[in-house]
Amino acid sequence: MKITLTSLMVDNQQKAIKFYTETLGFIKKTDIPMGEHSWITVVSPEAQDGVELVLEPLGFEPAKVFQKALYEAGIPATAFSVDNVDEEFERLSEAGVKFSMQPTVMGPTKLAVLDDTCGNNIQIFQII
Repeated sequence: MKITLTSLMVDNQQKAIKFYTETLGFIKKTDIPMGEHSWITVVSPEAQDGVELVLEPLGFEPAKVFQKALYEAGIPATAFSVDNVDEEFERLSEAGVKFSMQPTVMGPTKLAVLDDTCGNNIQIFQII
């Protein structure tokens, strides 16, 4: 058994695909129209056959409530590993990304939390 897909709820799929590809640097792997929404996945350019992140549309009212509660509490919806948090923080800040937590050492990790513009806090982290 292995993980091949994981989902992230987004409030706007088109805005999400732009942010996750153009800003974060992921690659769009799948984009299949399915009525009002699409089945959209992105992957890391370093692991194109690895885990796919589904940019899941918020079409279910309880999901909207859950996403909003996580966001308002400052809790990341997911986390992405990076080689160097400080470098990613600088690169993304220069691209206009807003951070709710600047690079911070916590135990054996350094992390930062960013706003994905689609209703989520996203943590980036490195093992130090």
